[in-house]
Amino acid sequence: MTNQIKIAVIGVGRWGVHLLRNFLSDSQVNVVAVVDPHPERLAAVKQQFKLDENVVLTTEWQDLKKVPGLTGVAIATPATTHYALIKDALQQGYHVLAEKPLTLDPAECRELCQLAKQHHLILMVDHTYLFHPAVERGKTVVQAGKLGNLRYGYATRTHLGPVRQDVDALWDLAIHDIAIFNAWLGQIPVKVQATGTVWLQGAGEQGSRGAEGKENTNFPLPQGLADLVWLTLTYPDGFQAYIHLCWLNPDKQRRLGIVGSLGSLIFDEMSLSSPLTLLNGEFEQQGNQFIPVNQRQIVLELETGEPLQRVCSGFVISILNNTPSEVSSGWVGTELVEILAALTVSLQQDGKPIFLDP
Repeated sequence: MTNQIKIAVIGVGRWGVHLLRNFLSDSQVNVVAVVDPHPERLAAVKQQFKLDENVVLTTEWQDLKKVPGLTGVAIATPATTHYALIKDALQQGYHVLAEKPLTLDPAECRELCQLAKQHHLILMVDHTYLFHPAVERGKTVVQAGKLGNLRYGYATRTHLGPVRQDVDALWDLAIHDIAIFNAWLGQIPVKVQATGTVWLQGAGEQGSRGAEGKENTNFPLPQGLADLVWLTLTYPDGFQAYIHLCWLNPDKQRRLGIVGSLGSLIFDEMSLSSPLTLLNGEFEQQGNQFIPVNQRQIVLELETGEPLQRVCSGFVISILNNTPSEVSSGWVGTELVEILAALTVSLQQDGKPIFLDP
């Protein structure tokens, strides 16, 4: 195709290589460059994907400015590098798809969103779960009122590694479940609380240094990077969600639920056969007793498709239509960073409630 969108992928580590794979399989995209500071990674992806000799492979981001007709970039680098890379890309006139989080600073996020708007460019954030068929179907179930009056939500996200050295478990993991709760509820929290525990990377230890070897001076906890975090989110209507995060727990869980007066909706990513389940059940009062009634389990059917492929396709469609993503625009990414920043303040103050502007 002669009218293909020319895209460069910046960062081909654990996640970036999947972005590259999806863009290479899109007939509307021509991957013209790959950037990574590690030459061995560039050699590996060239061999793995049998990249054409015309694809520019470089360790320097600035080399992209020599690539003619470049339309957009996909950035999958450490979060600490996002602001400078995204700002430069937008100033060069490139549309941007950025790995989450957009940046680590809400003010920087807002600046980048305004810059994209000023230059009439797409700024999209790869919040992959928002494109998951189970999350999309779950949103329709919740907002159709099938759970009755909503009571509370809960989520658990645990595993044994990888342990990040640039951000803590809060910044690495929480954004997924917060994004899902926000999407299902159609609201954003007005009050947040967080507590955490550090075991592996205390302040001043070698492990608490960022990806470039620079000391991270903005620890979420005074003693280092939290390995275990407990969160409480309170929404405008009083609904509360409780989230458990830990990256040193061998019991890998990816489970989120919302409980209502008529039943519960459970998204269990680890259940391949039934990732989204509606559990009906309510109480009937008989005298001073509450008797469970109308109990049944319904495994909801889902559309097929890889969530990340939907992200990449959505980015391409947004560019072609010159319309920001309705699901995961830069502004959606900014809202989530604002929530994480407030949670960080609460974490630093041992769970003090932090209120967000409505």
